[in-house]
Amino acid sequence: MENVIHVTDSEFESKVLESDLPVVVDFWAPWCGPCKAIGPVVEELAEEYAGKAVIGKMNVDENPATPGKFGIRAIPTLILFKGGNVVDQVTGAVGKSQLTAMLDKAI
Repeated sequence: MENVIHVTDSEFESKVLESDLPVVVDFWAPWCGPCKAIGPVVEELAEEYAGKAVIGKMNVDENPATPGKFGIRAIPTLILFKGGNVVDQVTGAVGKSQLTAMLDKAI
């Protein structure tokens, strides 16, 4: 979990949009079953892509502004940002292979 950054509405621009590396943000909530299911996969990705990409998590209950800006209506939603722009997005508890493919395209 130490490689996963926790992002808030107030830090979103500096930690995600201004990052030199591609950033995947996992929009989640503690009460969401599929979010809990994908959590270990997100943590594995953070370890495997350390130094190549940033993996972050944003609790949508505590930070409602950013998910609203990006039109997130279902969680978990994982959005890949590169150079401050959205380059890919997946919704639901997808498999690790789909997430690694998404990241590999951005690196």
